[in-house]
Order: sequence, then C-alpha cells, then structure tokens
Amino acid sequence: MKKDRGQVWLGVAGCTVNEQGQWLAVKKAYSGLKGRWSLPAGFVNAGETVDEAVIRELKEETGIDCYVSGLIGFRTGVIRGEISDNMAIFYCKMKDEQQQLFIQENEILEAKWLYPSELAQDDRTSVMLKEMVSNPFEQHQLDAIEGIDPGEIFGYTSYRLFFKK
Repeated sequence: MKKDRGQVWLGVAGCTVNEQGQWLAVKKAYSGLKGRWSLPAGFVNAGETVDEAVIRELKEETGIDCYVSGLIGFRTGVIRGEISDNMAIFYCKMKDEQQQLFIQENEILEAKWLYPSELAQDDRTSVMLKEMVSNPFEQHQLDAIEGIDPGEIFGYTSYRLFFKK
C-alpha cells in the first residue's frame, strides 16, 4: 500500500561496515534503484526520530540489529520541481557480528556484504553509494550525543544531537 507522504519526504539510509571492512548493500526490488546496489533505506514514520528509523529499516530489510554511531551525510533534492526528497545517511554498527542476513522479500532482491572496491567497480552500484565508497567518511562523521535534555517547554519525547566531537 502506497503511503501519502505529502510534498516533503524524509528518508534514512544506514551504512553498516563489518569487521572485514565490507559494507552491507542491498538490491531494491522496486523504484529507480531496482536491481542496483544501494544502502538499506526507507522513510521516517510519524513518532520516530531519524536514527530510530534507520535502525528499524536495517532490521526490517536485512535482519541486522545495529546501533547508530554517527551521521555521515545528508542527501537532498527536488523531484519534478514538486517534491522535496531528503535523506539522512548514518554510520551504523552491528550489535553482534555473528548475525545472519535475511531479506524483506517484497522490497529487497538481495543483501550482501561487499568490499568498497567491489561496489566501486560494479555497474549496478547506485550513484550515491559509488560516491560514498570513493570518499572515506569515518573521520568526518558527526557523532551521536545522548542524554541531552532540551527542557520540557518543547515537549520532546525523544531528542538526540549529532555533532563533531
């Protein structure tokens, strides 16, 4: 069922790297990324933060339990002069390196651990992912800062900051 997301979209993507330095990549089963390697990704739901959304999306699409280590990028664009399409890209780490991959079959054709060099050379790698593998992000990421209380005046039920430490 297609959801009405209005004219402003907010999505998330998670770049997860294992102990061997491989990146978790997926081939989407739909849209412009159908059959192309990309990152596990999806839209933010009402009532969740962007970092909660990326953890949920990684689990739903690949079965991997992770936590957010930092923010590594933000993609923004306008589709057909009408829709503001925005995506926060996070660096995620697996809670347990022994987890097995599985795919959400209605959305994902394949999930696989691939070295950045493999992604860089594969014609089926998305433009964004090719750009990411050619530019090391680890030293530039914005780190998650937990435990900040902005006060009751705003009514936040969840609050996180991402800054360079």
